[in-house]
Amino acid sequence: MLTSRVVIIGFLIVLQLVWFVILFLRLTQYATWINITFIGLSLAIELYIINKSGNPSYKILWMLFIGTFPLLGGMMYLLFGDKRPSRRIRRQLHHGRRVIGIRPSVGCSAAAFPVRMAETSFYLESSGFPMYQNTKVEYFSLADEAFPRLLEDLRKARHYIFMEYFIVTEGVMWDSIKAILKEKAAAGVEVRFAYDDLGSVGCLPKNFRKELAAAGIHVLTFNPFRPALSAVMNNRNHRKITVIDGYIAYTGGFNLADEYINQKQRFGHWKDTGLRLYGEGVYSLTLMCLELWNAFYNTNDNCKKYLPHRYHPEPFPTDGYVQPYCNSPFENETLAQDIYLDLLYQAKEYVYIFTPYLAIDDEMQHALCMAAQRGVDVRLVTPGIPDKRVVYSLTRSYYEPLIRAGVRIYEYTPGFIHAKSYLVDDRIGIVGTINMDYRSLYLHMECAAMLVECSALQKMKLDCVVTIEKSRRVTLQDCKRRRHSLLWQAILRTISPLL
Repeated sequence: MLTSRVVIIGFLIVLQLVWFVILFLRLTQYATWINITFIGLSLAIELYIINKSGNPSYKILWMLFIGTFPLLGGMMYLLFGDKRPSRRIRRQLHHGRRVIGIRPSVGCSAAAFPVRMAETSFYLESSGFPMYQNTKVEYFSLADEAFPRLLEDLRKARHYIFMEYFIVTEGVMWDSIKAILKEKAAAGVEVRFAYDDLGSVGCLPKNFRKELAAAGIHVLTFNPFRPALSAVMNNRNHRKITVIDGYIAYTGGFNLADEYINQKQRFGHWKDTGLRLYGEGVYSLTLMCLELWNAFYNTNDNCKKYLPHRYHPEPFPTDGYVQPYCNSPFENETLAQDIYLDLLYQAKEYVYIFTPYLAIDDEMQHALCMAAQRGVDVRLVTPGIPDKRVVYSLTRSYYEPLIRAGVRIYEYTPGFIHAKSYLVDDRIGIVGTINMDYRSLYLHMECAAMLVECSALQKMKLDCVVTIEKSRRVTLQDCKRRRHSLLWQAILRTISPLL
C-alpha cells in the first residue's frame, strides 16, 4: 500500500502544501506589506469574478471565500478556482477535431418535428451533432442486461473496437472484456482502449498498460494524475462508449467494474441504464473516440474509413430518431445543462428523471419548479443507499423547495441508482453519462444520446414506472425531520460546486 501510486502522489502533494506554509511563515517579517498585497490581489480577483461569465453559484462561493479569507482566498482561486481547463489539453482537443474535419452532415432533418422539439435538435446540430434516422435503439434498464449483449457483440467484431471509460476495475466484468479484446487484437482487429487515470486510480495493477500493449491493444490514459497542486485534475473524461465496426455502439451510465452489473454488492442493488445503437447514429460516437485519439496521439485518422456503411452495406432499420452528443469543459458552451433545461421548458405532460447526484444551480432548480407549477408531472428518482455520504446530504438539501413546488421525489429503496436519464412526454428521452451536478455539467467530458419517437422509449417509460414503484416517495414531513441539519446543508449548498 505504501508503494501505491495514490499514496506516493498524495505524499508529494502534502510536501507542496508544507512548503507553501513554511514559505509563508518565513515571510511573516513582511506581514504588513504581504497583507496589503494580498488584499489588493483579492479585490482584483473579485472584480474579475464579478465581470466574467459563468455559473452564479460558483461565483458566489468564491466571492464568499475570498471575502472571508483575503490573504488565502485570492491565491486559492488562482490555483483552483478559475475553472478554465488546461490550455494544453484544450489545444490538443481542438487539434483533434480540426484534423479529422468538420462532422459530416450525414444525418436527417428535424424540420418535420413540432417546433420546440425541432429547435432542440437544431441546437445540437449547430454544435456539430447531427440527428440520424436509420438506427435501431435498444434500451437496457440494468447494466446486468447490457453486459451479455456487449460481450456477444465484442466477440463478433471483425474490423475495429473503440472503448472509452471513466472507471476500470479488475473483476468479472473487466476480465471477461479484456480476454475478448486480447483475442481480437491477436486476430488483427484494431483495438483502442481509453480510460480516465483519476477515475481508475487505485483500481488497476501497475502493469495494466504494458499488459494491454503487449497484446496489441492501443491504450490511451486521459489526463494522468500527477503530484501537483493544479485545477487541471478537475477535468476528467467521464464518458462511457464502446464502438464496434462502426455500426454498433453502447453508451450509458455503467463503467467496467463488477458493482455495475451486481456481481459485487457495495450499496445494495446497483441500478444503471444504457443504450445499444445499431446503425448510422453510431457515427457521432465513433467521431468522439477518433477526436480524442487524434488529439493526444496525432493519429490523423481518415474518418471515412470508419463510416457505418463501410462494413455493413445493407440498409439499416429505421426506428425513430437518435442524436448522440457530448459535453466538454474544453468548449465554450454548457451543452449538457442547456439540453436538460430545454427539455424541462418544453415538457407538457411529464418529465421523469433518474440521477445519482443532485447538486443544481438556481437556474436548474427554477426550471424544475416552474415545470411542476405549470402542471407538468415532474418526478426525480435519487439513491436510497448513497455511495458518498456528503453528496447524499447535499442531494437531500434540495428536496424541500422542489417538493413545495410540486416536484415528486423518490429514493430508490433497493440501493444505489447510478442511471442518468430524462424521459419527456413519451416522445423524447436522454440516456448517457451526465449527472445533475456541477462536475458533470461544467467540468467533465460527458456523452449522451437523445432519442426522439423511438420504440425504445416505451421500455424506458416502463422502467421508470417500475423503478418508481420500488422507490419510497419523499414527503415534506421527511424534510422537516431533517431540519436539525439545516446549517450543515447550507454549508454544503455553498460549497456544492466543489463537491
